[in-house]
Amino acid sequence: MLENKKKPNPIDIHVGSRIRLRRTMLGMSQEKLGEALGITFQQIQKYEKGTNRVGASRLQNISTILNVPVSFFFEDAPGEQAAVGSAGFSEAASSNYVVDFLSSSEGLQLNRAFVKINDPKVRRKVVDLVKALSAEIEAE
Repeated sequence: MLENKKKPNPIDIHVGSRIRLRRTMLGMSQEKLGEALGITFQQIQKYEKGTNRVGASRLQNISTILNVPVSFFFEDAPGEQAAVGSAGFSEAASSNYVVDFLSSSEGLQLNRAFVKINDPKVRRKVVDLVKALSAEIEAE
């Protein structure tokens, strides 16, 4: 019977990965998200892997809990570029870069620390520092 098991739909996998991305950006556990939805953390795992499809009303609840619009879960979804046209390609590539960065441990830590800096001048100096460090690396 396992041979007949369907592979997850690429859109379900994408939506699940975006749920995981936003949940981890907020530092929220699967257990906490599950509790807020009234479901088990195992169900959250299945959503995040794309093995279980997220229904519309559940996705709306998740978007409310994670404080993002529902459209967030479909950004850069497979097949989306075909409908966008040539102007959307550069935009999609840049947002993929952001997702890749925020999916990394370092990117997530840096993002969490950065948003805690309240002073805009200090944040600007951090950005200038990172740019200077990256320029040194490129020059080597």
